[in-house]
Amino acid sequence: MRFEHLGFSPDLVDYQQAWDHQRAVHAQVVAGELPDTVLLLEHAAVYTAGKRTEPHERPLDGTPVIDVDRGGKITWHGPGQLVGYPIVRLPSPVDVVAHVRRLEEMMIGVCRDLGVRTDRVEGRSGVWVLGDGERPDRKIGAIGIRVSHDVTMHGFALNCDCDLGWADVVIPCGIADAGVTSLSRELGRDVPVAEVLSLVIAHLEDVLDPVHTTA
Repeated sequence: MRFEHLGFSPDLVDYQQAWDHQRAVHAQVVAGELPDTVLLLEHAAVYTAGKRTEPHERPLDGTPVIDVDRGGKITWHGPGQLVGYPIVRLPSPVDVVAHVRRLEEMMIGVCRDLGVRTDRVEGRSGVWVLGDGERPDRKIGAIGIRVSHDVTMHGFALNCDCDLGWADVVIPCGIADAGVTSLSRELGRDVPVAEVLSLVIAHLEDVLDPVHTTA
């Protein structure tokens, strides 16, 4: 398993630049020219829309949106959010849901290590802090993937210390009856990406290495 760090604050990575690089790495993994690779980074602020995004879920204020070829709906990437693109060959028969569950398990483990209890929500991908009667379920980690030639693209985004105001101008992930949160908000202290990075790598190795060795 190969890890490539594309850039972190203050050296934020333009989304289009990262997407172009991701596609180039994907082609090399498909061709057997590179081993399974995980790209890790922080993006400059951007909204991206997956294939299932509805018109009413887009920003109403004219904020630009990049349409991408992953699953899922509209979301945001930007400073304070750790984004990972695992470009890995899946074993046959290809099980996309199992790959999503592995990425969820990774983020659940990272949050647990930091003292935040998270879970899955039936029918909704990603990782959630469950509601407590006063507050609704809150998404802390999002997932959107694509598989081409048995190799995955796109991946996960874990909110560390990002500004959550981005969710005020869209319906995040197309879910109107839930909120978004971050590690910093849940813990009541600043949790920068730099603090989370090594935990993410460790948990990715735990969940992806078995796939890497059997594919």
